[in-house]
Amino acid sequence: MDQAVTEYIEQINQEWQVGVCESIRQIIHESIPEVEERLQYRKPHYLKDRKYACVLGTAKDAVSLTIFNAQTLEAPDGLFEPGGSEDRKTIKIRKGQPVDHALLAKLIRQAATA
Repeated sequence: MDQAVTEYIEQINQEWQVGVCESIRQIIHESIPEVEERLQYRKPHYLKDRKYACVLGTAKDAVSLTIFNAQTLEAPDGLFEPGGSEDRKTIKIRKGQPVDHALLAKLIRQAATA
């Protein structure tokens, strides 16, 4: 795991966001064993075969996971934020909201093989 990404997560102010980011980071590494992790544009980016797979980020009230190559992903209604391009889908997780680890792993694996 990349040290710059570790430091990014450690500097997050809200403890609940740190936990969510660490959890999602682990899911990404388990779902794409050969993933390349790096801090780019001030956010953790994850690549497979030099192509973007997903981006992790935080905002004041949420943790966001943007998944690339998302055109064919099958997800429950309302999971992805509305709008945006077809090839990128964003999931926002807010304080107290449970993280569906199995679903995230499935979506990340699907997108990484697209």
